[in-house]
Amino acid sequence: MKFSLPSFGKASLVGLDIGSSSVKAVEIATKSRDKGFELRSLGQAPLASEAIVQGAFLNSSAIVDAIREAVDEGKVSGNDVAASVSGHSVIVKRVNLPQMSREELEDQIQWEAEQYIPFDVNEVNLDFQILDSNEEEGDMDVLLVAAKKDLIDDYVQVITEAGLNPVAIDIAGFAVQNAYELNYEQDPEAVTALVNIGAQVVNINVLRHGVPAFTRDIMTGGAQYTEEIQKALSISFEEAERIKVGATPGYDDQVQDVIPQEVEQAMRSVSDTVIGEISRSLDFFGATSVDARITKVVLSGGGSKISGFANAFAERTGLETSSMNPLAHMLPSKKFEAAYLEAMAPLMAVAIGLAARGIDG
Repeated sequence: MKFSLPSFGKASLVGLDIGSSSVKAVEIATKSRDKGFELRSLGQAPLASEAIVQGAFLNSSAIVDAIREAVDEGKVSGNDVAASVSGHSVIVKRVNLPQMSREELEDQIQWEAEQYIPFDVNEVNLDFQILDSNEEEGDMDVLLVAAKKDLIDDYVQVITEAGLNPVAIDIAGFAVQNAYELNYEQDPEAVTALVNIGAQVVNINVLRHGVPAFTRDIMTGGAQYTEEIQKALSISFEEAERIKVGATPGYDDQVQDVIPQEVEQAMRSVSDTVIGEISRSLDFFGATSVDARITKVVLSGGGSKISGFANAFAERTGLETSSMNPLAHMLPSKKFEAAYLEAMAPLMAVAIGLAARGIDG
């Protein structure tokens, strides 16, 4: 299995986002990047909260069932799948190495990786991308990616058991970048932080000159809201999840009027915590990159839909903040109701980015 930076290939792929709260399956197609893309299929299936915990697969059979349900619901026709990984078992580092050819680096990558990753190199899958080469200085910038083999094996196993063919494993933050580039014009001078807030993981990918300058996964996310609501009202996780979703614009706005004050306070408290964690990572990038200042933040993921989150993020960080619509460049379609796409769009950044690897263009 190979990792890669965002790129557009020729083979048709199913973008399969195996999240800790749901599985999303997407197929897209286009004849030209400039003209937009067609959303061919879109399916989603819920996943029990205990199926994936802190990135570990604790109930593989439930994950397999959810993959099948998402594929069936979306009437997905393809069989080749691109999935993504994230979390503590994934390391992405931008490193400076002596200049060499790609072939030479392939021969030396395992030795070079030993200096930068905290895992035994024999227990990880490695990949790299040469970002920039300076012949005068005799060095080059390389993006090094490593993921534990056990993690990759887990994904391959559940995808295969679901009757699909895993052909690519990407990094979640890179997939979000792919979705962003598919839908928005790029400013080469901007330093953009893409922040994808999932149920248990926040993916941060800071782009500079169109390539990742800083990548980090934080083990926090939307599930914390559910847990705090559960505690505040002494209800089940499932009931708390419904209240959280009901308080999210794009679903049932009327529910907001009946949310107890305790829930609102709990959600504000969690937002402060999550924003603080993200802000510290962005501050770290700023402190270690004195010549690169973040100019804007683009939010995605289910956690970004929490009522008031985007405004609170902008106020806390002082950064220009907006929400990504991974379907912004989609061609008009009669296959899906507009309200459904509006509600689903913030959740689809990873899946769309994975599917975009296989579109023509």
